Formats: sequence, C-alpha cells, structure tokens
Amino acid sequence: MKVSYDPRTDTLSVILREGVAVVESDEERPGVILDFDEQGNLVSLEILDASTRVTDTRRVEYELTG
Repeated sequence: MKVSYDPRTDTLSVILREGVAVVESDEERPGVILDFDEQGNLVSLEILDASTRVTDTRRVEYELTG
C-alpha cells in the first residue's frame, strides 16, 4: 500500500494494489475518486482538494491491530 500527497494539485492518493491496471474510475462523492480493476476490486482512491478534507496532509498513521 502506498499513500502520497501532491501539494501542487492538492491530491491525496492511496494505492492499495500496485501494478494493477485501472479499468474504471468513479467519482463516488464529489472530490473522491475510486479506481477499480477488471474484476471490480478497489485498486486505489484519490481525494481532491485534500487540504480541505483531511486533518494533516503531511502526516500518515498506520496501525496494525489484533
């Protein structure tokens, strides 16, 4: 999994499966784009205008539970 933020475009990207071709993209909600593979599995998501939608675009926390 890879998370990146582009301050030039103010876009936050979360790539769940690298190297998988995106065959369909849907703007599920305004400013939230979901990308799907050939089988309909979620591959990545993009958040537009991220600086207005997330708490801190420079900070990512990852937690493994269980």
